[in-house]
Amino acid sequence: MPQPYQLTVSEAAHQIKNKQLSPVDLAKSLLERIDDTDQDLQAWVTIDREEVLTAAQQLEDEAKEGHTRGPLHGVPIGLKDIFYTAGMKTAAGSKVYADFVPDFDATTVRKIKEAGGIILGKAVTTEFATSDPSPTYNPWNLGKILQADQAVGHQWPLPQRR
Repeated sequence: MPQPYQLTVSEAAHQIKNKQLSPVDLAKSLLERIDDTDQDLQAWVTIDREEVLTAAQQLEDEAKEGHTRGPLHGVPIGLKDIFYTAGMKTAAGSKVYADFVPDFDATTVRKIKEAGGIILGKAVTTEFATSDPSPTYNPWNLGKILQADQAVGHQWPLPQRR
């Protein structure tokens, strides 16, 4: 049986819906995996562990009571560091916005939350998601840095392709 961090979003959502996996266990598994791999990969710029675990517990409690918010209920989702996320640093890979914390969610973020998703954190991006490569390393070959067009969702620290 795969570790929770190895599941796809749809597999995780299905297991949570069928009470085969708890949102808290999934969140802890993902956070542990990030701890184990991010020193080498440098894929994450912001992780709010306390908020992730608090949200996971709240969504787990809701699921136990038979309430789900939507198809992502209890599933942590990583965002590229260009999406405004209320209360979470959003630097867009730029020193200019290094300490910027928006007070509202981008529409994409709002919809993820409405669907029951948990914002896991922010992934490294090139400045304003444009040119120079970020310092994120390829998880399949640590000798290579991902190019700007490859850094869209392909740098996640997963052990195998699905």
